[in-house]
Amino acid sequence: MIMKLGYHSITWGGVIGEPTGVTSVKDLFYRANGDLERALRDIAAAGYEGVELFDGNAADFADRPEALRELLSETGLTLVSVYTGANFIYADILPDELWRVNRAAELAATFGAEKLVVGGGARRAAGTSDDDYDRLGKALDTVVDIAERHGLVASYHPHLSTIVESPDELDTIMARSRIGFCPDTAHLAAGGGDPGELIRRYPDRVRHVHLKDYRPDPFAFLPLGQGTLDFADIVAAVREAGYDGWLLVELDSYDGDPAEAARISKAYLDSLLG
Repeated sequence: MIMKLGYHSITWGGVIGEPTGVTSVKDLFYRANGDLERALRDIAAAGYEGVELFDGNAADFADRPEALRELLSETGLTLVSVYTGANFIYADILPDELWRVNRAAELAATFGAEKLVVGGGARRAAGTSDDDYDRLGKALDTVVDIAERHGLVASYHPHLSTIVESPDELDTIMARSRIGFCPDTAHLAAGGGDPGELIRRYPDRVRHVHLKDYRPDPFAFLPLGQGTLDFADIVAAVREAGYDGWLLVELDSYDGDPAEAARISKAYLDSLLG
């Protein structure tokens, strides 16, 4: 299987939340806080074929869609996926949270993406209850319905500091929802799991893949090949699952030039994948 390689724009500026979301839940988009045009040009120059954007960065082009289409055309990049998220366990705000997910799906479809990626979700200050996973599972099934209405494939991305971090929590939500699984290799490992084993545990659920390396001590997310993860085993697990879609490299932050980080990961993947 020859898999296409893409890169997430997050590394250019890191992730922030839309400030208006402090007072308006429906407007709490994710956003990479850097120069998107530079990010896309750097990603293309590193040799990637696709890109993933946060919903907030895509929303910037809602009133001028041709501007993003022209930029994607100039760089030769495909918009593979749009990443969003929500706090699904609070009944009062759930309609507004799902409104934002629907908006992300509309934007993804507008710009030709194939996939909608949903990450994380809140934990209560008082602690996470079993009922919270029932609420999360039901909401994620609604996300699947939203995505399908827009011709997209939805997947869930476990994430540190959210309601699904550990392997046990992943098992819980996989049993309570039909949403696809987006393994993020570093977040799975930092949450106490073996990324290859977890991919093999849910081969029929893998719908999208985020590749990220990490070092546990001192903790840091890193370009591929510079941390502790066994990517030969991870890629083998992905192939065993029959997944032949995009591999998206995601690096939350980098101390140096983000373009350099993209090149490091691309060279590593080229060597690993042959």
